[in-house]
Amino acid sequence: MNKYPRGDERARMVERQIISRGIQNPRLLTAMREIPRHFFIPPPYDQSAYEDSPLPIGNGQTISQPYIVALMTELLDPGPDDHILEIGTGSGYQAAILGRLAKSIVTIERVPAVADLARSNLAHLRITNVTLVTGDGTLGYAAEAPYKGILITAATPQIPTPLLDQLADGGRLVAPVGGRNIQELTRICRRGTKIIESCHGGVRFVPLIGLHGWEDNN
Repeated sequence: MNKYPRGDERARMVERQIISRGIQNPRLLTAMREIPRHFFIPPPYDQSAYEDSPLPIGNGQTISQPYIVALMTELLDPGPDDHILEIGTGSGYQAAILGRLAKSIVTIERVPAVADLARSNLAHLRITNVTLVTGDGTLGYAAEAPYKGILITAATPQIPTPLLDQLADGGRLVAPVGGRNIQELTRICRRGTKIIESCHGGVRFVPLIGLHGWEDNN
């Protein structure tokens, strides 16, 4: 079943970091056992790929710890026929997981060098149902809307209005919402004109830079 190296490490990661914390979605657990996280992390940090921590991927960006990837994906609950939008591609690991669970993924990365890294990583694994766009993720990608699920993988002060507009009826949006230093993991479900919001614990992400996010202070 697992054709990539370090499968034993992934199995331990799933058992000790993810199942032990209550994640039970069988399709998600299988995807995380199969997708080689170390492919998405540059050396020397790839040696720590299956530890319970975020890691740097260059250009001031990080890859989230495995449990947070699992938690956000379980909250999004992508189905095999779903069309999903991801904001903040990073090195492509979350998009690769989503690509195993949903029909099609659009993922947006602001930093061109990071987008190139993700594109190379996804091509290396022959993941063909992910479309990578370089640009301002806070604007979404209206050309392929609506989306059954939207996942924001950077800290946003509020949910960008364009993303709410691109969320399908019955769709779910998951994002870390709050300040630059600490956020609340938030899920929004659209039911017609009604928005149902729930909170799922404190998290810490790099800021979402863009017109409807934070200003770039660099």
